[in-house]
Amino acid sequence: MSQNDPYSVTADELRQFIERVEGLEAEKKDLAEQIRQVMAEAKGRGYDTKVLRKIIARRKKKPDQLAEEEAVEEVYKAALGMS
Repeated sequence: MSQNDPYSVTADELRQFIERVEGLEAEKKDLAEQIRQVMAEAKGRGYDTKVLRKIIARRKKKPDQLAEEEAVEEVYKAALGMS
């Protein structure tokens, strides 16, 4: 890459970026398949995978974010007579 032209591209460098992304995409596909297999195993053992996915999503959230969402959910449920 030329120091004078920030937009110049070399074929080798471009190919490396593309190949890295392609490799990561392949890894992502493999991980997604492994997750499907784990969920299928859990389902086969009698677990509700929909609930498992909800729990996993909740565990990713920060405690204050989760508390706020739960509080809003309770307000909405109360307004609908569901609590």
